Amino acid sequence: MEESMRIAGEIRQGKTCLGIELGSTRIKAVLVDERNNPIATGGYTWENRLEEGIWTYHLEDVWAGLQGAYGELAANVKAQYGLELQKIGCIGISAMMHGYLVFDSADRLLVPFRTWRNTITGEASQLLTKELGFHIPQRWSIAHLYQAVLHGEEHVKRIGHMTTLAGYVHWQLTGKKVMGVGEASGMFPIDIKTGQFDEGMLARTQALLDEKKAGVKLSEILPAVLTAGDDGGYLTRTGAKLLDPTGVLRPGAPFCPPEGDAGTGMTATNAVGAGTGNVSAGTSIFGMVVMEKQLSRVYDAIDVVTTPDGAPVAMVHCNNCSSEINSWISLFGEVLETFGVKPDRAQIYTLLFRQALAGEKDGGGLLAYNYLSGEHITGFAEGRPLLVRTPDSKLTLSNFMRVQLLTSMGALKKGMDLLLKQERVVVNNITGHGGLFKTKDVAQSLLAAALNVPVSVMETAGEGGAWGMALLAGYRLRGRGKSLAEYLRTEVFGSVEKYTLTPEAEDVAGFDAFYDIYERGLAIEQEAVRAL
Repeated sequence: MEESMRIAGEIRQGKTCLGIELGSTRIKAVLVDERNNPIATGGYTWENRLEEGIWTYHLEDVWAGLQGAYGELAANVKAQYGLELQKIGCIGISAMMHGYLVFDSADRLLVPFRTWRNTITGEASQLLTKELGFHIPQRWSIAHLYQAVLHGEEHVKRIGHMTTLAGYVHWQLTGKKVMGVGEASGMFPIDIKTGQFDEGMLARTQALLDEKKAGVKLSEILPAVLTAGDDGGYLTRTGAKLLDPTGVLRPGAPFCPPEGDAGTGMTATNAVGAGTGNVSAGTSIFGMVVMEKQLSRVYDAIDVVTTPDGAPVAMVHCNNCSSEINSWISLFGEVLETFGVKPDRAQIYTLLFRQALAGEKDGGGLLAYNYLSGEHITGFAEGRPLLVRTPDSKLTLSNFMRVQLLTSMGALKKGMDLLLKQERVVVNNITGHGGLFKTKDVAQSLLAAALNVPVSVMETAGEGGAWGMALLAGYRLRGRGKSLAEYLRTEVFGSVEKYTLTPEAEDVAGFDAFYDIYERGLAIEQEAVRAL
């Protein structure tokens, strides 16, 4: 009762922080108290659409989802503490990284939102990488813009503002066209010394645009870049009504800079200091290591981005992770329903994930690909989910589930091997984060085997990026001059339990054996894309 009264007092006084993250399949809102503990959550399920070959979300779906997630959170606050949520101490917006959202000078959307999942900018990615001497991934905003120029798309000359999903929502709620440096580093390269877009690369890219008579000035359409702790603006009256149509939420709440899900993943795993690393696993999977020095060369499989406070990060991003697993879980649920059993979906995940630990170390000769979309690290513009096996392979439930998890880490291993083995970047521990790690020991032990590095999971692993965004909002409100790394270490994670698994030799050998088949079998995936 005393704890509930304390929290109710903080809600009443507007001392809470709110983090909202628009993920690929779920929008989640998390409200935290002054101790950074979640006190209420809300969510909304949504899906991307494939329209005319483009992965997209409609903007009306964005607002339906935000209002749904926030409304559920506000209802939970009232149910738990008997209060209406009128005041919030600080708000932070995060979303799936990068992509392409462009508006004209009258703030009208020019083309449908092109998400990170699209692999349609290969030509632009290669040309920009060569010109800048810096890897420009296909999902980055500048790659989408230059590809539109190369295609002669008419809308380019009318662009007044380019942003990402996180930047768009933040702009609509605050009126500010700004971006946190971590998310900004996925729009265009950042100069680590200044924390701003790299002036030299801007000039070289502008020359390419001018050569094509694009009719757009890059420096004028990019958002202003902020770092963690900076003032991101305030909730306007219009923004308050957008987020909470009931009118209960008052305007005026301060905002921290908007960030992408990479930045919130680093924050939520306390991996913003040099030598720390994390793997975030959900619809996509990406590994990040904060570097002490720059890479020796440009790698197509490794992106260089930043932490929310501007430190250089090597990032291996893979488009596909859990979506195919989710489809199989749904199928198994249908099988149970056919037998008259109404299963709890969370229990299906837990029980089937645990089966993977009983499987043969290499998956018993089974091979699967989870490529619902293209996978740039292995060279695919499109994907075809596959399950392949030889006549003498052992098709058991445990082997099947193990292979589904092993393959979810296949593309990641390719990129991380370059980073850890070729570049010899030192990382003593990786922290796992996201839905794949909710079942204890399973994905954690397999990731340790894939990377041959100890992998830790915190008790907060399931909280997700929305909680990480709430922490960044808390840093904006209560940072008191501390660095982000110091703030997280002393104010957030000092008492958080961390559970670590070291790689087992047999698991490492088993993953390596599976990975050998995985690489050889890519020819099958290529043929499937061609034929189907």
